[in-house]
Amino acid sequence: FPETSEPVWILGKEYNALTEKDEILSDVTSRLWFTYRKNFPPIGGTGPTSDTGWGCMLRCGQMILGEALVCRHLGRDWRWAKGQKQREEYISLLNAFIDKKDSYYSIHQIAQMGVGEGKPIGQWYGPNTVAQVLKKLAVFDTWSKVVVHVAMDNTVVIEEIKRLCMPWLDAAGAYGESEGVGELNGCLEGACAMAEEETALWRPLVLLIPLRLGLSDINDAYIDTLKQCFMLPQSLGVIGGKPNSAHYFIGYVGEELIYLDPHTTQPAVEPSEDSQVPDETYHCQHPPCRMHICELDPSIAGFFCRTEDEFDDWCMRIRRLININLKFSLKFSFADFSDSDRLERFFDSEDEEFEILSL
Repeated sequence: FPETSEPVWILGKEYNALTEKDEILSDVTSRLWFTYRKNFPPIGGTGPTSDTGWGCMLRCGQMILGEALVCRHLGRDWRWAKGQKQREEYISLLNAFIDKKDSYYSIHQIAQMGVGEGKPIGQWYGPNTVAQVLKKLAVFDTWSKVVVHVAMDNTVVIEEIKRLCMPWLDAAGAYGESEGVGELNGCLEGACAMAEEETALWRPLVLLIPLRLGLSDINDAYIDTLKQCFMLPQSLGVIGGKPNSAHYFIGYVGEELIYLDPHTTQPAVEPSEDSQVPDETYHCQHPPCRMHICELDPSIAGFFCRTEDEFDDWCMRIRRLININLKFSLKFSFADFSDSDRLERFFDSEDEEFEILSL
């Protein structure tokens, strides 16, 4: 790491590069690192047994979702250490990504779900395709019960998100306002299926937002705001890149982005008989890579809101950025109105400047 007095930001955590290098490396090493693999069961039964050369963006998608699930089940402050006894939640989490057809988020599931998005198995994905595939796969994850929402047209519709994360709102409306929400089947709609009390009223949110940072190169006006996104406590980082060069960006120092690189081919891993997962190859144990921020390509930013309060806090922080920087440039807007006609007119706007509207 550079010897610098400038702060290092990793997914919402601030570090001092001069005095906290061990803490920085521990944080980076604790992130799940998904790379190319070889010798896994053929995708679809007769397809590829390795994703080398085409699976880097799929692996980046696994990393950003993996970070969300780490926050969901283990907490942002959880740290991995080589050789330590694995927690049950951690084992279950890793098993969701193991390269086999029946894992929730395996390369097999992502590649096959991508066929529905028009991507043949073995073809490189762009970040938007990965986001849409993860959204579909998360529906089947009955353990994590997260909502993956992709902000279309760079617009965050607050009411839409709250209805996705609190499905009992619609159920309550269907029963009429006079009937107490708590009376629905003796409990909140959806709450009976929730294992943890804090998720009964809110399904944890993974918010993915496509970023338009320039036509071919990142516009300098957007750099500071992009940095601010890595400082948010809800940050899951950014995935992006051109064909064969996708990366998972987890923070920055100075004018350099810090990222995990999936372009290493490792043998596929099989869980042992006691369900423990040989996990050393799922954690990057060397200093992370860095690149100048101006080299960033079309990307998806991710945020995780475990509770409604965390989502409200995220909205407040983003609006504060908009007020500070009138040219707020990550080019996504807020809409918290419900009138369908107004919403339709909003989306029909051909404003090429993509102004941020805070309504």
